[in-house]
Amino acid sequence: MAAGFGLLSFIALMWLMFDRHIVRPIEDVASALRARTHAEVIGDIDTPGAHHLGDLPAAASSAIASLTQARSNLFATVTRETSRLLADKSKLEQMLSDVAPAVLLCTGRHHLAFYNSVAQQSLSTPKIPVCLDRSLFDYLDDGAIRHAHQRLLEADMPDTIVEFVCSNPSGKRRLAGRMRLAGDNDGDAGAYVMTLRDVTEELAAFGRRDLLLNDVFAWARRAFATLQTLSDATVSETSNAPAGSRQELDALDGMMAELETRFEACRVDGWPMSLVDTRELTRQMQREFAAEGLALDVETDALAARCNAFDIVSLFTHLGRRVAGLHGPRQFRIGIAEQHEEAVLTLGWYGQGIERHDLEAWLSEVLHDDGPTAEKILRAHRTTVSLADSEGGASLSTRLRPIERLRPIAINLPRTVTYDFDLLSRVSYDRIHDARLDDLTYVVFDTETTGLLPDRGDELVQIAAVRIVNGRLVEGECFETLVNPGRPIPPTASAIHRVTDAMVVDAPGVLDVVERFHKFADNAVLVAHNAPFDMAFLYRREKELGIQFDHPILDTVHLSAIVFGQQETHTLDALAGRLTISLSQAERHTAMGDAVATAHAFLKLKSILMGRGIERFGDLQEQTLRHRRLVSNLNDRALKE
Repeated sequence: MAAGFGLLSFIALMWLMFDRHIVRPIEDVASALRARTHAEVIGDIDTPGAHHLGDLPAAASSAIASLTQARSNLFATVTRETSRLLADKSKLEQMLSDVAPAVLLCTGRHHLAFYNSVAQQSLSTPKIPVCLDRSLFDYLDDGAIRHAHQRLLEADMPDTIVEFVCSNPSGKRRLAGRMRLAGDNDGDAGAYVMTLRDVTEELAAFGRRDLLLNDVFAWARRAFATLQTLSDATVSETSNAPAGSRQELDALDGMMAELETRFEACRVDGWPMSLVDTRELTRQMQREFAAEGLALDVETDALAARCNAFDIVSLFTHLGRRVAGLHGPRQFRIGIAEQHEEAVLTLGWYGQGIERHDLEAWLSEVLHDDGPTAEKILRAHRTTVSLADSEGGASLSTRLRPIERLRPIAINLPRTVTYDFDLLSRVSYDRIHDARLDDLTYVVFDTETTGLLPDRGDELVQIAAVRIVNGRLVEGECFETLVNPGRPIPPTASAIHRVTDAMVVDAPGVLDVVERFHKFADNAVLVAHNAPFDMAFLYRREKELGIQFDHPILDTVHLSAIVFGQQETHTLDALAGRLTISLSQAERHTAMGDAVATAHAFLKLKSILMGRGIERFGDLQEQTLRHRRLVSNLNDRALKE
């Protein structure tokens, strides 16, 4: 019993000692950790009796200090970036407020979500000021805008831009607009950005100019007719008419005809209308005809005609409705074909034709509320409507010009705004050797060639480059082109870079591409992987073009050797692997793929070098000189020149 009592007493004593010297200090340390973690209590952890815990309190204090420092750094970073974003926001707001066109962002229901000061000044009226969440149609006529918006929603290609002409509700002001969908903004896929430019005075000036020149040509034609009459009378009365008078009159007649043709071209080009895909026109006409209970068959060439799409669709829908009301045809056909640099629009039907007086009456009618008459639309487009009878039916036709043949358009149109306001405060240096690495602009490039020996006739087949500004790869600022080398591309070379003779048949020549690249790389540091190879193809064209590639040059082979040592492999594949840069087989050995990979490698290598205290271009050049045996130092040439 004594032994049992003693054992229990020993266990109780040990538990008491463990609780006092281990458990309670651990709980105290845990409480102190929670206080410093969640309540932002500062100071080291000093728990009485914690000396039995060994280095745990000191380690906890160190962890808390690191956490506090990380919090402080994070707070400083967030504060700095927030200040920068606020400053950028302020600058962008100032720029947008001063942009000449009125800029508006509208919801899919056509309510205002953003407008700049120009829009406020342009659209406000004494009765209705411009306000957020108000309908756009409080300030503008809805027809052309709804039509443009519908065209965007139905477009087959993303990022399509539609141009149109609209007016204010009174019809006294005309505005030229551009509309583009703003993307999926929190579920509103129909939201759009629109710019507007008041062209009322511009159109009035065009009208006054046209009226003046019309009067000039009419007077000149009458004077010319009088001269011809007098000349003919002189010739008939005397046989001593001045030699060559008839030839001079004929030459004057030809000159007048040429001037009138040029004047007509100026009249059309001056009108602020956009080129519209004629297939879009016919799709809209089919929809409007269907709304009237009429069928419309379509046949059109792939053309773009300068016109106000909303007005033209309204005009032909109006004519179709009137023809159906007069004679009852329900089936129509619309054809748009190219004839003599014009797009001829023909609306036909089977059945009885119409009289000229009926057509003139229809053209004098207003097409929609507060809108223009059909005749005014025709005058605005410098055209008329003609009547014709065809086999078993009749047709109405008009002509639009100028026109263009449609060409394929790139699908991925850029939707970016490129800016770096830090450039406003960036330091400029008299000597590049003193410049900080992040204060320089770089052009990182790569080439693909017919072979490895430029001195034996090998040439470029592809070149691509990207730009780095303020330590950031600038999206959209790139140079990429195939090159016609002027000689066959060996199959062995095509097997590597996949560029074939057929691909470069219509590509620009070597001299043109080298000259364009020289301009693209102006005032920048050139960066390449194994730069001597790429530069050799550029240097050999300097004399022919009268230019010099005297840019400072950095080679990522050099930089890799400085960072990882000369004993490592410094191929682009090896470097990309060490720096975890994605470089797929599809991108490898394409000029743009290799240029982008080299740019990412350069940015990571630069960060490592700056972490080692190599922050200026001169310091980096001194380091590269130690690795000259890897590749030649091309900056020696720039220094000598």
